[in-house]
Amino acid sequence: MIDRVDPFIGTEVTSLPKQTGLAATWWWAKPQVGNTHPGATYPLGMVSACAYSGAYPTGYGRYDLNTEGIPRTIHDEPVASGFTHFQQSGTGAIRKYYNYFRVTPMLEPLDVLGRTWGIEDEEATPGYYAATLDSGVRSEITVGPKSAVHRYTFPRHENARIVIDFSLGGLSIPYGSTIPLRAHLEQVAPGIAQGEIVVEGTPLSVYIECDEHHWRQMLWYDRRLMPGGTRLDFDHIRPTTLRPFGLMWAGPSEPGHTIEIRIGFSLRGVEQARENLRRDCGSGANRFGYRRERTQKAWRKQLRSIAIDTPSADRETIFGTALYHSLIKPCLAPQESPFWPTDGPFVFDLSTMWDIYRTQLPLLTTLMPERAVELGNALLTICEEEGNFPIGYRMARGSDRFSRQGSALAQTFLADLCQLGLPGIDWDWALVHMHNDLRRTYGEDFLLRGHAHPISHTLDLAFGYWCTSKVALRMGDRALVKEFEPLAAQWVNAFDSASGLLRDSTFYEGSKYNYSFRLLHDMAGRIDLAGGDDAFVQLLDDFFGYGADPVTQPGIDPGPDELAAGYALGRFEGLNNEPDMEAPWSYHYAGRPDRTAEVVHAIVHQQFGTGRGGLPGNDDSGGLSSWYIWASLGIFPIAGQNRFLVNAPSFAESEIRVGGEETFFVRTRGFREPEHDSPAQYVQSATLNGAPLDRTWLRGDELHRGGELVLELGDEPSAWGTARRPPSTPVR
Repeated sequence: MIDRVDPFIGTEVTSLPKQTGLAATWWWAKPQVGNTHPGATYPLGMVSACAYSGAYPTGYGRYDLNTEGIPRTIHDEPVASGFTHFQQSGTGAIRKYYNYFRVTPMLEPLDVLGRTWGIEDEEATPGYYAATLDSGVRSEITVGPKSAVHRYTFPRHENARIVIDFSLGGLSIPYGSTIPLRAHLEQVAPGIAQGEIVVEGTPLSVYIECDEHHWRQMLWYDRRLMPGGTRLDFDHIRPTTLRPFGLMWAGPSEPGHTIEIRIGFSLRGVEQARENLRRDCGSGANRFGYRRERTQKAWRKQLRSIAIDTPSADRETIFGTALYHSLIKPCLAPQESPFWPTDGPFVFDLSTMWDIYRTQLPLLTTLMPERAVELGNALLTICEEEGNFPIGYRMARGSDRFSRQGSALAQTFLADLCQLGLPGIDWDWALVHMHNDLRRTYGEDFLLRGHAHPISHTLDLAFGYWCTSKVALRMGDRALVKEFEPLAAQWVNAFDSASGLLRDSTFYEGSKYNYSFRLLHDMAGRIDLAGGDDAFVQLLDDFFGYGADPVTQPGIDPGPDELAAGYALGRFEGLNNEPDMEAPWSYHYAGRPDRTAEVVHAIVHQQFGTGRGGLPGNDDSGGLSSWYIWASLGIFPIAGQNRFLVNAPSFAESEIRVGGEETFFVRTRGFREPEHDSPAQYVQSATLNGAPLDRTWLRGDELHRGGELVLELGDEPSAWGTARRPPSTPVR
């Protein structure tokens, strides 16, 4: 699978074959670009590295700040002013753009530092990125869990140089820069330097090695060299007083002259940064090949966790890249907490947890349960140290700035871990924090009034109480379970029984339609509230555009009237955005898995593609790519409920290595290889481990212990799954 990964997918404006049928009726509210980058990454690692142009939102690419429609360009062609570290993956206006410690190979004087060079001959594979600057310098980068290794090959020049800018952070867009508050940098020995910058309250340390000991090694400040200087210290930097500063090696080069730079990173000082570099790269010169091979091996192992059977190289590429994008974030950095002294798990770049909790975190739990437990413990430690579970957490003080997006998301993730019985979490400890966290922020309104606005938080909190009750039940606290039951039932307060939709409110990146069809713990009650199966299915049919005319998508800089008219359609966003990503499976609960099959088929085969424009919208830390993985396999997680819904897959056969130990097979009979606008197939019957399966769902343990699901497919809807509905918890 690693040979089919294309890290460039999602780096350019959405460019897909023309949508037909249902897909042509979906309205794309959000940016039409994946916002990914092709840089070197490590599975769930702390460090990434990529060419830096200052563009939004990763530092790579050509685009300006954008929140709707097609983004404007700020560069006409691919350019770079150097190569930076720490990039977001697929996010949007996250207000934390990193890109620290820019490394720039130059043939020009230091005065021009910050200019851009055209880049060509780009190459990217998991764990490796390379490009040639139009100056003639070939640049290659690989990374480890807590390190980066750069290799630069120079043409002939009398005074070539490698410059590391300690002062740069963020993007070149307005309000996108990050200014270090404090910094120090020192030369330790020939070819060795170390230092630290404090950015947004976080101390980020580096230990740097350069293999070229014959070149001059110098500090610089304000683009002026400091010959003989061994240390720079800045106790208090203000935006008005910041001048660029850093480190440089310079000397003559011959054609093919190669220099390697190795950087260890830590959030706990230069000594730990040095140890991280040793652990990642070993000792001695020329470690690039060693580190690249180890990182490639790590990626190969993770990308082997799912195998698919398809004759289509394009579909292999889409799937393999989606799996790759799903395993870049969050950044797990054990023993690296900069904010509390204890060792143990630490995490950052849970930047879009309101997206990943439904798809990416269940995928992580399935493929890498030990890392999921590590993440769970990191979340619990954050809650203990900072007073609440994060909705989003970044490498910054005060990093949880996303309270509008959602509530009680950690409770959903932890409930899945608990119901699976995964070892390694103190559930008594967890239950205390899960309970206390539900009372904070929007939780106060929920307890006092029975609802909270934005009204989607009412659904979040009711489900949070339901999830927490599952942990309480496991711990034998039946009194707490009884206390939570009426609170979990308050989801009904979010809905208008006359319309069958959510009450009017403000909504984050969507409308009441996009939030009205999420998978609740009481879907039977939800359907009754809408007027029964037929009425609920009609609401869904209208939402997904059955019988509707094709729509026109927003262009560049769509105006308020255009956006208002689009939202007024009350239409599915086609995975251009994630609030309604669960909605296609709502049909299952009304006995219409055939409708799920049709909608999912249209999304999988019309909204994802190859090439740089192959994503329908922001990948959002792998949330979108993980949706594709589940949907194409024919099983979809109901986050927090320890359950998976079954649907017609888009591959004849697939294998899922559950936890790296057991294998779960999805096999088909009567499978027809799908095309872009071909009709859907429908499940006619199913067996699980040889026994007939007349239900449209699997329990979490049925998937996690391995086995075989066989689906008989046909070209017409069948009675399978129409009588026995997925479980619901009734209102009490």
